[in-house]
Amino acid sequence: MTRVDYKSIYKVIGRIPRGRVATYGQIATLAGIDGHARQVGYALHSLPSGADVPWHRVINSRGEVSPRSASDSHELQRMLLESEGVEFDKRGRVALKRFQWAIIGARSEFVPRAPSRRTYRRRASSRSRPLGPKRRG
Repeated sequence: MTRVDYKSIYKVIGRIPRGRVATYGQIATLAGIDGHARQVGYALHSLPSGADVPWHRVINSRGEVSPRSASDSHELQRMLLESEGVEFDKRGRVALKRFQWAIIGARSEFVPRAPSRRTYRRRASSRSRPLGPKRRG
């Protein structure tokens, strides 16, 4: 992914409302790079200081602020989120069911997908472990 592609990531992050959070994976999906959550992290790491992107609203899939090795920006991130009304539990996690940015209806293309419902073939013997997806047609 080139630096030019980071603009789409920054654009999506810019849409996260105050008092809401989004996960790295959610941002990747919305930016059209589904399954590339790390690219969102790389884009945020490359964000120039003073940029008008609410980087602090992006957290990991466990609802945690991801710690950084080089600075105290994870503490700043938590303070910024708390100042917007986002609450953390005793383990330092955000309740995603309550604070995650939900994009529904005509306003967005993003709706979380349900888990895949693959049908598995069973072995003819008495063993009943899955062999893999059923082949169609």
